[in-house]
Amino acid sequence: MFPCGEKGKKEPFILLHGNGEDSTYFKHQIEYFSDRYRVIAIDTRGHGKSPRGTKPFTIEQFSHDLHDFMTGLEISDAIILGFSDGANIAMKFVLEYPDKVKALILNGGNLNPSGVKRTTQIPIEIGYRIAKRFASKSPDAKRNAEMLGLMVNEPNIEVNALSKITAPTLVICGSRDMIKKSHTKKIAENIPGAKLTIIDGNHFIANKRYAAFNKAVEDFLQTIAPKGDKKYGNHSGNRKAHFKKIPARRYRGFI
Repeated sequence: MFPCGEKGKKEPFILLHGNGEDSTYFKHQIEYFSDRYRVIAIDTRGHGKSPRGTKPFTIEQFSHDLHDFMTGLEISDAIILGFSDGANIAMKFVLEYPDKVKALILNGGNLNPSGVKRTTQIPIEIGYRIAKRFASKSPDAKRNAEMLGLMVNEPNIEVNALSKITAPTLVICGSRDMIKKSHTKKIAENIPGAKLTIIDGNHFIANKRYAAFNKAVEDFLQTIAPKGDKKYGNHSGNRKAHFKKIPARRYRGFI
């Protein structure tokens, strides 16, 4: 979880992508929010330009990677937005490091594999079994087995643990999301004070319905802003995003 795109020098706003993706998934959020925040879009371990390393390929390890990443950049706390597996990482992270999270935005996350609709999960399970069978013979199959394994075997977050989350939280999903609507509602209902927003669209609303998604996130951040602080809302920027690349060598010790 090391190379990433970064723009802005204000309050840290960390973006965590989903399984098999990279930081570029959030191009519309980087562009939209970077005039008010220090937007940091991360490549998770083994994704994008981040190395796989030798540590476990698990949601829990990814949350520890995020802690190491923030420590390396001397970020004491941040707003964290996670999509899909990124939301699962964010939930693990806030439960383990509550003081590191100023606000939490969970997009399309799930507590366990049963939260995924069976029409989506069955092909994933089949693909996982096939990839696992050939993992010892093919590097590509081994990588696919690890990626798919994240969705077949994880996450494993107890619903009762959500009551420990004290950070202001927005739970957001698409109306036709691959995550069961009842499951998403359960997440929101068990996080104290969490707001639930459902946007017309599928699992990928941050990318496909970005205008509505960004507005929902902006409105949420405005509700938690200190009185008189306008940096959370009243969007006026439309500058094109340019990443500042952060070399992986700076975080080699975390791999």
